[in-house]
Amino acid sequence: MTTPTTPLTPAAAGYEAYFQDCPAVALLSAISNRWVSLVLCVLGAKGQLRYGQIGREIPAVSQKMLTQTLRTLERDGIVSRTVTPTIPPRVDYDLTPLGRSLYYLLSGVRDWAWENIEDVNDARKRYDQEHTATRP
Repeated sequence: MTTPTTPLTPAAAGYEAYFQDCPAVALLSAISNRWVSLVLCVLGAKGQLRYGQIGREIPAVSQKMLTQTLRTLERDGIVSRTVTPTIPPRVDYDLTPLGRSLYYLLSGVRDWAWENIEDVNDARKRYDQEHTATRP
């Protein structure tokens, strides 16, 4: 008789989530980068895109940062890069299944930000007014 296996929790796998040298902390730091979030949301919403199309969707990102972000995401297995041998070569980027699972989480955070930005701005104004008035 076999019993179903359950995935290990981070602690059971030997990871200490709040220690600096934990691999999960390093991954969390990498995926919480603003360019990573924006690239994931663009590819998740639009599907497969070429480099220039991604850049046009995120006009604030520099070529250097976009290239670096896409390389990191490809290395982490979150984005796939497909080269079609044409002249000039065509390069397309898309989310992998792993990337799509992360996109669903990040798009929820993005949606929360869109829905709550006014409340956050109001809270910031109140905080700044209260703390500016009480400090010399």
